[in-house]
Amino acid sequence: MTGGSTGRLLALALVTVVAALVPAIALGGVGGGTGGARPAGSHTVTLKDIAFHPGDLSIARGDSVTWVWRDGETEHNVTFHGFHSRTQSHGSYTVRFAHSGTFSYDCTLHVAEGMKGEIVVR
Repeated sequence: MTGGSTGRLLALALVTVVAALVPAIALGGVGGGTGGARPAGSHTVTLKDIAFHPGDLSIARGDSVTWVWRDGETEHNVTFHGFHSRTQSHGSYTVRFAHSGTFSYDCTLHVAEGMKGEIVVR
């Protein structure tokens, strides 16, 4: 094969690859875009009056939930099977939900008072 033939083959290969990618890029199939991909969402649950507000939350897979302490000096925690915030009276705690399912949680200090919640990840 001569140098000119090799150059033409490389150029043809490049054109073929670009032609194959153009429809995918236009549909958002390469690198995200508009083809069904959506940015991850974020949600907030407030700890106030010995309760989680909202107590039950439905979110999409990949979304994050941030619990924010707003109950004065009363200490709380957020405890799941496999997750656990610090016990604190101020601050926040964030979990990103990468898997679908139902995740029940509570404040171990106030579970007897009904301080429970549930995240449903679809």
